[in-house]
Amino acid sequence: MVSLVEQAAINRTNLLKGVSPEILSEIEKIEEILTVSPETLKKITAHFITELEKGLSKEGGNIPMIPGWVLEYPTGEETGDYLAIDLGGTNLRVVLVKLLGGSKFETEQHKYSLPDNIRTAKAEELWSFIADSLKVFVDQHFPSGTSKKLPLGFTFSYPASQNAINEGILQRWTKGYDIDGVEGKDVVPMLQDALASRNVPIEVVALINDTTGTLVASAYTDPEAKMGLIFGTGCNGAYYEVAKNIPKLEGKYAEDIDPNGLMAINCEYGAFDNEHKVLPRTKYDLQVDEESPRPGQQSFEKMISGYYLGELLRLILLDLYHDQHIFKGADVSLLSKPFIFDTSVPAKIEEDASYEELKDTEALFKEILGVETNLNERKLIRRLAELIGNRASRLSVCGIAAICKKRGYETAHCAADGSVYNRYPGFKERAAQGLRDIFDWDLEPKDYPIIIVPAQDGSGAGAAIIAALTEKRLAAGKSVGIKQ
Repeated sequence: MVSLVEQAAINRTNLLKGVSPEILSEIEKIEEILTVSPETLKKITAHFITELEKGLSKEGGNIPMIPGWVLEYPTGEETGDYLAIDLGGTNLRVVLVKLLGGSKFETEQHKYSLPDNIRTAKAEELWSFIADSLKVFVDQHFPSGTSKKLPLGFTFSYPASQNAINEGILQRWTKGYDIDGVEGKDVVPMLQDALASRNVPIEVVALINDTTGTLVASAYTDPEAKMGLIFGTGCNGAYYEVAKNIPKLEGKYAEDIDPNGLMAINCEYGAFDNEHKVLPRTKYDLQVDEESPRPGQQSFEKMISGYYLGELLRLILLDLYHDQHIFKGADVSLLSKPFIFDTSVPAKIEEDASYEELKDTEALFKEILGVETNLNERKLIRRLAELIGNRASRLSVCGIAAICKKRGYETAHCAADGSVYNRYPGFKERAAQGLRDIFDWDLEPKDYPIIIVPAQDGSGAGAAIIAALTEKRLAAGKSVGIKQ
């Protein structure tokens, strides 16, 4: 059987047949700076471990390592009806999750379109909209009413401080939101008050991050799930840490926390290596960073996440144009427009099945840039897309490997979600090869002990399961991490 590395070498040879010496020389230069060796992956992983530990310390570090106040794995036997909501960019998603036990669940959901002005509305308008939407949903699904309040898990994927599972003090709005009267305050009682004023029978039991939800939802259906991962517009990971290995917990219910117990950690590790010690950044990565809204932040994310892959391709092509290697005499004014390429562009280039002529790539560049390309240029473009996708996939697994090494996991299912994981061609195979290179496995891919698997619905099922775990703790008289 031909290995992924061997197949990649064969594909490269076939692709570059007949390419002019000038173009081939430029391809080789870019291959040198975008290729990440096994040794480099191991070096990055080693530094990643130290940064994870620093984030758990009292002093903290670049990686926030936020305690999620989920103190146990789900058993898969949790049962009951739970609500979950996810406040997104354009919709409010409301989900009814029926936990059936036996690691099974069913969901019913509805999306409510957010008003156009909601991002800059008053706080009262935001919570009123959410409460009104929940009332409509509950009236529809429980027309005869409920015998008790329905527990709700709230996926709130904005920077929030949490000293309890049912608390979330908004640090700052992101994703275009700028609603007065919410920053610096706990969002849970705000929503609870809006629900109470409408007599909606709901109790907000848990506030979570979507990555933590992905971890818990996947663990409910798969006991081997050890991580929740997001590879999409951004990147992030969550896992369970042993409480005694989290120095920053001291002083926060310390007397009630079992030192040998578990705590879900939302890593927020897109900020890895903001000090720029180990990631192999190129001049194009530096340019992406310098031209971003927050230079110097989210260094890891800017090299691997979906938001930046198309931009990286654009910058390299623009550089090659300025050096008169491609698009000679063409009007490339649109290529100077930042983010004119989203991640679908390199993905479509890699999916171009007309390998000999790359006709889909030809049409794509004519449509987006109005530029005619020759075959030499299209082969260069294809190779660039491959290099960018391969580098992102290989770097992505350094966080996985670091968590596995830190926790001593020799086997693990790492549950992943996000547009890059789900839709970027070759991501899964390249990521697996990256793990193989870090751990020096001499195995067939089917036998790899640490694998990336599709995640369950973190912002729906995950939020509901966390609400169930929180209720179970309260019923057992264990109120640690639960605000009364």
